[in-house]
Amino acid sequence: MRINKFLSEAGVCSRRGADKWITDKRVKINDEFATLGSQVEDSDVVKVDGEVITIDKGYVYIVLNKPRGITSTTERHIKGNVVDYVNHSERIFHIGRLDKDSEGLLLLTSDGDIVNEILRAENAHEKEYVVSVDKPITKDFIKQMSSGVEILDQTTLPAKVEQINDRTFKIILTQGLNRQIRRMCEALGYNVNKLKRIRIMNIKVDGLKYGEWRDLTKEEFETLTSMLSYTPKRDRMISQ
Repeated sequence: MRINKFLSEAGVCSRRGADKWITDKRVKINDEFATLGSQVEDSDVVKVDGEVITIDKGYVYIVLNKPRGITSTTERHIKGNVVDYVNHSERIFHIGRLDKDSEGLLLLTSDGDIVNEILRAENAHEKEYVVSVDKPITKDFIKQMSSGVEILDQTTLPAKVEQINDRTFKIILTQGLNRQIRRMCEALGYNVNKLKRIRIMNIKVDGLKYGEWRDLTKEEFETLTSMLSYTPKRDRMISQ
């Protein structure tokens, strides 16, 4: 961005005031005097009277309706990683995981602290899924999925399960074991054909097209932070 806009957004002066400082040779970019109209890149170091000036950007909080085939990883060398897929201007990371073969709601943010608050197991935050399996669902299947299934040398915590049709059900989990729903189904003799996450706490994927993402709304963000009893160190930033 232009140097006068940079200084204005950093809160040190107005754009007009910045132009005067530049003319008075008080402003440097990478230790060279700035000129009117100079551009500032993310990697540049801006100084006024020898003091480094930075813009305190807010945190980004977005929800993605993740398509199948996209991997929940920040490792950029992995083909189909979610960071490259979203292609956000800020450095973001996913909150929890959603299997490559699964789709639906995935939260991403540049706020590392809120990640810990949401994922902390003892907080027992709800995550809701719609699951389709390869054969008719029985009452016993629903009962066992609800009460707990032996996987990974432990019994899963009780879950809320609701049958939608003969091969589809909803499930609300409060824990996040590796490939938990798929493993639970497999332990009971079922294979998952489709798995979609539709909600994390108060955030829903409703209305968001497959493969698209958006910022959390003000209401969603305020409700989420209230549920977490969490106050971010920076303001919420809307994506450009």
